Amino acid sequence: MPCALHTENIGKTYTIGHMQNRRGRNFRETIIAGCERMAQRVRHPFAQNRAASAAEEFWALRDICLTVDTGERVGLIGRNGAGKSTLLKILSRITEPTTGRAVLYGRVSALLQVGTGFHPELTGRENIFLNGAVLGMTRREIQRKFDEIVAFSEVEQFLDTPVKRYSSGMYVRLAFAVSAHLDPEILLVDEVLAVGDLAFQSKCLGRMNKVAEEGRTIIFVSHNMAAISRLCNRVVLFDKGRIIEQGDPETVIQAYYAQAEQSSGRIVLAGGFKAGAQIEEIGVTDESGVFSSSVKVHRDFFLHMRCRVHERITRATISMAVLTLDGTTVFVTRHTDASRAEASELGPGVLCARVRIPAHFLNTGSYSLNFQIVGQGAGRDRGVIDSAQQVLNFRVEETGSLTPQLNAGRAGVVTPVLPWSLQ
Repeated sequence: MPCALHTENIGKTYTIGHMQNRRGRNFRETIIAGCERMAQRVRHPFAQNRAASAAEEFWALRDICLTVDTGERVGLIGRNGAGKSTLLKILSRITEPTTGRAVLYGRVSALLQVGTGFHPELTGRENIFLNGAVLGMTRREIQRKFDEIVAFSEVEQFLDTPVKRYSSGMYVRLAFAVSAHLDPEILLVDEVLAVGDLAFQSKCLGRMNKVAEEGRTIIFVSHNMAAISRLCNRVVLFDKGRIIEQGDPETVIQAYYAQAEQSSGRIVLAGGFKAGAQIEEIGVTDESGVFSSSVKVHRDFFLHMRCRVHERITRATISMAVLTLDGTTVFVTRHTDASRAEASELGPGVLCARVRIPAHFLNTGSYSLNFQIVGQGAGRDRGVIDSAQQVLNFRVEETGSLTPQLNAGRAGVVTPVLPWSLQ
């Protein structure tokens, strides 16, 4: 089997500066601090720069050696910050590696971020031609596939509308449609399908399966283990910038679950600025508010989410889903369920949401969480503002006490205590 891509000892390092109290400075304090540094440099020209000495070298990737054969479908999994997206950026030539090299054979198409290569002032029609040209398609090739791209994206009604008015879901529909119809030898897909709805995710996976059946190579980054196991024939597990395991999907995914269950029950989500709102933290807490990845089946526990709202969001709905580790949805709940309202309005600021899960509701086992914010921001149609898909796992366990266990030996994912009457 011919080789599609090969990496040799790839490493990527960034320099992190630690400037104390920098965030809290106003303009006057910044000017004064700059003058003080300049005066110190004049007085002691050969002294070490204290700001430079506070810099820290951070290795996002280390010694990555990976070979992918033509036609393989390889999934990259791991915690946030493990280095998966950094590797895709190196493979797509967005950034250069600090050490090592990557060799790719064939035309590469990359979908790494929603709306990459789109100009917000141009219409959807114009952005198809712009993005296609950026990805290496000729004008004649774009014209030949134009109708197919539009039909796949399902945004025909808004084709002559500037994409700055598109929702996140519409953005990713159009971006994926262009990338998938490029007919690349190598397709790189980062965690962007999470923005789309379930029907579109299924459609995208079907398209990627078709691409793979044509003998093309796919590198797929996702936190959705069901999608990874369905699409990929090999999975690579990353941790702290290194490859720690690779092999068949079932074995590596189980290793990922075991790694995730060792967490503290809380995860802080990193990422760039997102318009509208941004989920910053999700977690699982016990009744006393302590984060824990393991909760007791006979006690109430809480699912927690914190987000930062940057602008007023109307028709907003916050939803949370609990899933089994194979991706099966156990239940979905929305913050408007109790009030029976369709939606509400969110103002700028920090928003904390908490959902109580009653005792003896979930059966013993391991689960994962999805949080999603849907709404309508300034100048945009209603759509997904931000989402966190299966980035945190938790476990429901037996108590170990001598009291009789209602859930002991009971089948099923949920085991609620329901009222009965006997006559």
